[in-house]
Amino acid sequence: MQTMTTVTRTRLLAIDNLRVALTALVVAHHVAVTYGNIPMWYYTEPAQDPSGAVLDILVVFNQAFFMGFFFLISGFFTPGSHDRKGGRAFVRDRLVRLGVPLLVFLLVLRPLVTLGDHGIPYWKFYLASWDPGPMWFVEVLIVFALLYAWWRRLGRSDGQGAGGALTLKGVVLFTAGLAAVTVLWRIPVPQGTYVPVLGLPTPYFLPQYAAMFVAGLAAFRRGWFEALPRRAGTAGFVATGVASLVLLPLSGMTTGLVSSAVMALWESVVAVGMIVGLAVLFRERFDRQGPRGRFLSEHAYAVYVIHPLVLVAVAWAVKGLHAAAIVKFVLVLALSLPLCWALAYAVRSLPGARRVL
Repeated sequence: MQTMTTVTRTRLLAIDNLRVALTALVVAHHVAVTYGNIPMWYYTEPAQDPSGAVLDILVVFNQAFFMGFFFLISGFFTPGSHDRKGGRAFVRDRLVRLGVPLLVFLLVLRPLVTLGDHGIPYWKFYLASWDPGPMWFVEVLIVFALLYAWWRRLGRSDGQGAGGALTLKGVVLFTAGLAAVTVLWRIPVPQGTYVPVLGLPTPYFLPQYAAMFVAGLAAFRRGWFEALPRRAGTAGFVATGVASLVLLPLSGMTTGLVSSAVMALWESVVAVGMIVGLAVLFRERFDRQGPRGRFLSEHAYAVYVIHPLVLVAVAWAVKGLHAAAIVKFVLVLALSLPLCWALAYAVRSLPGARRVL
């Protein structure tokens, strides 16, 4: 009995700590976009020095795996939630926990981060640029959750009771299959595609997001998180490094469908490698929480929702500072992270806020 309690505690605390780290990475990602050369944020200062290229590399590398990891973690917690609550209560809970923050962002927070000189009346700009920003993740997650509830309602199995071991062959086949599907998907949905109104900034990554959500479902049912051997973590990081050294230069030397295929393979290897590597690392090294860890974990979702407001405010505050892009990135990140969690604490202290955040 003692062993079972320890395993459950370790699993949940390690994953909670992973969520905190990934949330901080989201903040870092958007600060990097602010000062790099990829103008896809509410406020940007395009880099005027070579250090901006370093931020661009960080953005591209993060994009290859971190949102896929979020979907995997979301998938991991989905079956247990459905089992405990039942189908109707599960759907109602998902709509509240995901839908309410989405609406609050759209109606309250987004106007605060998009105010500026647009050359047209703001109401017209607001309606013409309807966009959920980083809350696109919540949009997609609502769809995945509803599809899962529908699947269960049909009486279909999600792997419950299955105990298939996670093998190296299975991981390799999954990675290769993900790369192949991604290449085919990007023929009609090429890199750089943006979906207006829905606000999907990376629809060309949808195969990865869906695959990782399903992998999370399987990981929960089959105990893969606990069963991953330590050497799998090392192998994941090594595969990421080797793929980056070999495939990234190759993608730059090719064009067309070949370049797309090489890039898709690199992204798939990095996604699987980093997810496996970080999952093992956090399970083995970061499986405990003190008061500070619990605070960070409890407020991570709120941080994800409100962080654009903090980042834009801090970036505006240091707008007059003339420094290298990497210097402003470090400064704004160092200021923004504690401010994000402080604001999240204030928001969650409002009546009824903890019900949804």
